Amino acid sequence: MRPGTARPWIAASSGVVLTVRLTPKGGHDAIDGVVQMSDGRAVLKVRVRAAPFEGQANDALLQTIASALGVPPKSVALVSGATARIKRLTIAGDAVALSAGLERIAGTSA
Repeated sequence: MRPGTARPWIAASSGVVLTVRLTPKGGHDAIDGVVQMSDGRAVLKVRVRAAPFEGQANDALLQTIASALGVPPKSVALVSGATARIKRLTIAGDAVALSAGLERIAGTSA
């Protein structure tokens, strides 16, 4: 994450809400860090091998995030953007621990 870039996640009562920009058919599953979009929003860039066919890319996204954070896949849910590149996820759990994990995978230091 570049200095001055906002975080794409916020604490919620049951965990965190995360904004992601997904690139399907991206060659391999990877988290590419935080970027700021032209409209000023910060997003976590994620790419997956899966194609955007019948929810396969969304499923791969949820699995990638869960694996990176070390949480069960059922803890990560897609709440908006099922057919869009920009997606909003909820991750259930302790917001402080999840935020620390997101800092780590986004390449920042808390």
